[in-house]
Amino acid sequence: MLSYLNLSEEEWHKRIEKAFSMLENCRVCPHNCGVNRLKGEKGVCNTGRYAVVDCYFPHLGEERPIRGYKGSGTVFFSNCNLKCVYCQNYQISQLGEGREVDEEQLADMFLNLQRMGCHNINLVTPSHVVPQIIKAIYVAVRKGLRIPIVYNTSSFDSLESLRLLEGIVDIYLADIKYSDNQMGRKYSKVKNYFDVAKEAIKEMYRQVGSLVIDERGIAVRGLLVRHLVLPNNIAGTKECMDFIRSLDSRIAVNVMSQYYPAYKAFEYPELSRRITKEEHIQALKESQGLKLILD
Repeated sequence: MLSYLNLSEEEWHKRIEKAFSMLENCRVCPHNCGVNRLKGEKGVCNTGRYAVVDCYFPHLGEERPIRGYKGSGTVFFSNCNLKCVYCQNYQISQLGEGREVDEEQLADMFLNLQRMGCHNINLVTPSHVVPQIIKAIYVAVRKGLRIPIVYNTSSFDSLESLRLLEGIVDIYLADIKYSDNQMGRKYSKVKNYFDVAKEAIKEMYRQVGSLVIDERGIAVRGLLVRHLVLPNNIAGTKECMDFIRSLDSRIAVNVMSQYYPAYKAFEYPELSRRITKEEHIQALKESQGLKLILD
C-alpha cells in the first residue's frame, strides 16, 4: 500500500496549507532565508513561488533497486540549496538551467513518467521546493498516480519540511557528504552540514525504516544512504559510516567511487583529482558491517 493513499483529503489540505505558509517567511530549508517566496522573492536557492525543473525522464543510472528494469522517473529540480564547488550537475544546481512550472504542470510530469512505465517518481534536489512538491503529488494522486515517491536529497533538509512529507514519501535516497562541518562550509558553502544531515537522516529513518525490496528486486520503501568518497578523505568516510552504523547497521548504503573534478574543483588542489583505488578500498573497509548497495 502506497503511503500517500492513506492520507485523508483533510490531511492533504492541512499539509499543503502549512507547507505554503513556510514560503511566506521562508524556512523551507535550513538556510531560513526569511524572504517572501509567495511574492517571488528569492533567497539562497534562487527560487521564488514556483519550482524550476530542468528535465524529467526514466533514469537508468541510479542504484539497481531504484532504477529497476524500466528506470526511475527522475525530475531534476534546479537551484540546489548547497553550493558544492565540485558539483557534476552544476549547470542545473548552480547556474539554474530550467523553467518554472506550476503544481499542475509538475503533477503532469509525474503522471507522464508513470505512463512511461517508471518504477517510481524520483525527486532530485527537492529540499527547497517541498511545498510545491506536496501540492503536485496531491494533484497527481487525484489524477491516478500510483507509484512510490523517492526523495533524492543532499540531506541539508529542514525537520519541519521532512515531517510534512511523512506518509507521502516512500523512499528516502539521502546523501551524507561530510562528517566535518568545516568541510561542508568550505566545499558546499553551508553552515553545520553534518549536524543538520544527521538529524535529517534520523528523521527519514524514523519515517520509513530500512530499505524494503520486492520480489523483483525493486525498492518499495525505506532509506538508502549515499556517500561520495572524496580525495584526501575530505568527506570523512569513517565518521560518516560510524554515524550510520550507530543508527542501525541494517541501513542500506552506497559508497560511491565516481568522483571526478568538475565545476570549480580545480580551484581546490585537494579536489583536483579522482580518488585512488586505495582510497576506495579503504572506504569500503570503513563501511564493513553495513548493508552495502554496490551499484
